[in-house]
Amino acid sequence: MQFRVDGASTYAYTGARALIAAQPSLLFVHGAAHDHSVWALQSRYFAHHGYNVLAVDLPGHGRSTGAPLPAVEAIAQWLPRVLDAAGVPAAALIGHSMGALAVLDCAARFPDRVSRIALLGPAVPMPVSDELLAAAEADDHLAFDLINGWSHSAGKQLGGNQVPGMWMTGAALRLMERSRPGALYADLNACRGYVDGLRAAVQVRCPALVILGARDIMAPPKGAQPMLDALADKRVHMLPDTGHAMMAEQPDAVLDALRKFV
Repeated sequence: MQFRVDGASTYAYTGARALIAAQPSLLFVHGAAHDHSVWALQSRYFAHHGYNVLAVDLPGHGRSTGAPLPAVEAIAQWLPRVLDAAGVPAAALIGHSMGALAVLDCAARFPDRVSRIALLGPAVPMPVSDELLAAAEADDHLAFDLINGWSHSAGKQLGGNQVPGMWMTGAALRLMERSRPGALYADLNACRGYVDGLRAAVQVRCPALVILGARDIMAPPKGAQPMLDALADKRVHMLPDTGHAMMAEQPDAVLDALRKFV
């Protein structure tokens, strides 16, 4: 589905299904230097089981035009405009990494537009090292290599994907290599600059699901604890032996957790 938001062409994967006003809606938000494809299994499942699905490409990512948004708060404010463009009054929001921060902030700012939230791989705050940020600013391939290594648990870097022949780290690297110059730097800078996560968590009143990877190095589970303490209505699902790239490492487990919650 292609539509216009703030004058830019915006893409959202709908599972090849038309949106139906009577159905509940889900909005999926990807992380840094990614696009809608990271939600392939989860978005397609819900689209074929009674839900409207919008797996969006953020501005300057995937098939969406425009410049990457410079701050998590800007992404949070952009998401309701996506719903407006799609004719959706309210939705459950599901975000990974940077997308999780934007979903959290959006739920705090626009409670009437958000029925519930799922946060995958969040950390509040979400620190980014100076070395990684510098490599991303220089469009150095080292930034992709570092993120790719840190995002996958040690065992999954050697294989073991549930889909025969699927090379997780290779596919993840190619996805980042496909991103526009400057997109990764803008995204990492937005993550590091987001300082209002705890304030947002306190203000969230809808149900929240938090999915964590026990072996996540990019956003270690302990980094989510202050946010968990602040959320009023939350459920926590820990994925054992799983890193930050949880939709690739444990796609069925992520889907099962979302199904139970949604």
